[in-house]
Amino acid sequence: MTGHPRCLIIEDEPEIARLIRISLTLEQWQVEMAPDGNLGLVRAANWRPDLVILDLGLPGLDGMEVLGQLRAWSQVPLIVLTARTAESVKIQALDAGADDYLTKPFSVAEFMARIRSVMRRLHRDPTGQETAFATAEWRVDLEHRRVWVRGAEVHLTPIEYRLLCVLIHERGKVMTHRQLLTAVWGPHHARANHYVRIYMAQLRKKIEVDPGAPRYLLTESGVGYRLAEPDPLPLERSTVPPG
Repeated sequence: MTGHPRCLIIEDEPEIARLIRISLTLEQWQVEMAPDGNLGLVRAANWRPDLVILDLGLPGLDGMEVLGQLRAWSQVPLIVLTARTAESVKIQALDAGADDYLTKPFSVAEFMARIRSVMRRLHRDPTGQETAFATAEWRVDLEHRRVWVRGAEVHLTPIEYRLLCVLIHERGKVMTHRQLLTAVWGPHHARANHYVRIYMAQLRKKIEVDPGAPRYLLTESGVGYRLAEPDPLPLERSTVPPG
């Protein structure tokens, strides 16, 4: 990305589109708007934005169809912003490739924080090869598969470790049960939601100070889990405790 980042707003409510445009412009974004799905797809193809804000309740082409068509050729970061609050719709949008999902009415402050989170993930690691990761309370040596919690090394089972790694690599992003199951257990277990709940509980017991009120491994009710933002900084190799 060079110069000011570009955001395409696909939204048919003028007041909301205007509010988003003003908020983004204040943060030095270039903004284009499209009031329906068909025009949104055309502008996405021609303008090549760095971020798309997508309403689902659009005239003509439905927002879910826009998302599906866009994901057929582009991995541009995309946040769904909609009045649809059903968990099933949120899961469907996230599984279809949305990077985040926010419902109306919404807080502008939260909305801008979600954008920062999505864009941090995009630029976090150009090589895709992180070797270590840390929060204020725990750290992971991703190269040697070792974990320390509050200064003491802890043992994670292979599944617990894979689950933690998936959340680290997608940190800040809501991961649905299906996405986690597919990434950790494989596609044949995509409906076994209880696997995720069991292992997440075990992981919290080993990492969180208070597993009943987790600070890092957060539940998105009815949808899945995410590793909390603000985004912890990766460790340099030299800061991993010697072993």
